[in-house]
Amino acid sequence: MNIIVSKSRLSGAITVPGSKSHTIRALLLATIAEGTSHIKNPLPSADCLSTAAAVPLIGSKIDLNLSTEGEPGTEWIVDGAGKNLHLPDDVVNVGDSGSLLYFLTPIAACFEGTSVFTGDASIRKRPVLHVVDALNQLGAKCFVTRPGSNGCPLVITGSIKKGGTVRTPGEISSQYISGLMMAGILTENSVKLELSNPKETPYLTMTQKWLEKVGVKCQISEDFKHIEVTPCKSFKGFDVTIPSDWEGVAFPLIAALITDSKITIENVDSSGTQGDDAIVEILQSIGGDIIWKKDEETLTVAGGKCSKDGIGRLSTENLPNGELHVNISGFPDAVCAISAIACFTEGTVVIEDAAVCRRKETDRLKVLNVELSKLGAEIEEREDSLIIHGHSPVLKDGSPNPAFKMHGGVCESYDDHRMAMSLACLGLGLSETENLIINDAECCSVSFPHFYDVMNKIGANYKEEV
Repeated sequence: MNIIVSKSRLSGAITVPGSKSHTIRALLLATIAEGTSHIKNPLPSADCLSTAAAVPLIGSKIDLNLSTEGEPGTEWIVDGAGKNLHLPDDVVNVGDSGSLLYFLTPIAACFEGTSVFTGDASIRKRPVLHVVDALNQLGAKCFVTRPGSNGCPLVITGSIKKGGTVRTPGEISSQYISGLMMAGILTENSVKLELSNPKETPYLTMTQKWLEKVGVKCQISEDFKHIEVTPCKSFKGFDVTIPSDWEGVAFPLIAALITDSKITIENVDSSGTQGDDAIVEILQSIGGDIIWKKDEETLTVAGGKCSKDGIGRLSTENLPNGELHVNISGFPDAVCAISAIACFTEGTVVIEDAAVCRRKETDRLKVLNVELSKLGAEIEEREDSLIIHGHSPVLKDGSPNPAFKMHGGVCESYDDHRMAMSLACLGLGLSETENLIINDAECCSVSFPHFYDVMNKIGANYKEEV
């Protein structure tokens, strides 16, 4: 479907769904566990449902508590495979989930026999040779089926059961590192990971905390270059409530700041296990009116005429050299949201150390440059960075800024959920005479089911093109 976006004012309270990263880890570890686990507030997104469909192939049973309409419930029950965990008994189709692909392949490699992984057209373009190399270092015989390709279908033969040491850069993605960490539960000896250039390190900490939660010993050096996981013969099922997804929080957050809006985002994760929470400090540094009450787990966000000064102008002028520099390597999924709000910020925003963003659902640096430029943005795309020369819609006195040139148009989502949501939020801040159309906008369901309906309830006024 295509979505039409026009200027809106937001008000009220919104709750963001549970974290995709936490939900997928919970499902995998509940599958490895002995006994029953209860997962509350899971994210019923496409990626998480792909995981729920895949883990029974290695031995667990899952009850999604489906409604009469077929909607997943708010508590999922997993009967773990425990000692009966086994090789996947069918080809594993991960759909569009890179997380599932990179997490489950090392786990499957712990068993003798052959596993086959594939996915949709997007997944078959995602790089996997780094996974091949890592698993082969541990004794597997892993290869891709298409000569000269760096994507699925991926075949794993043999076993990494003995454990050992893997030397790998770690820069392509943190996800396969997390997968190797979880596989370390099942090996006979410790799995040691030597990373020369670790990226997305908050997600490695998240995996460590999950392992420790279920009783698995995991050590990570301060520089994240040395990781060791000690095998665990068994652990029991668990009860957990999945915190809200900071990657999803980013979108109503930026939408409120670029419009005359005031909203409260509820059930905000204040545990510090999601690196994307860095966006709050980043936006506050350019003048964002944001109050984070960690004890109440709420964010109150005010933009434009609803902000404290009644203007809500965002600017980099008070930062060193008048520029905002964001090292995005620790939370690359925020690149779309930060790029969108940079277009409404007076000054230069430099998104650095961003090469990993090219290896997501799409090459996000390239497509952000293409799509935002269509709408009037001034962007420089470099190998591992984006430089955005933005302008606030208003001057310091609140009067219109003639330098602000953002306008409507027709944009592509590239079937990338974060591209679609960032463009949908950007369109809310355009002038009343401008509309933005986003093609193939339904992909939001990958991480934020019913995104448009949820945002409409606080005033977004998204309409489906007919």
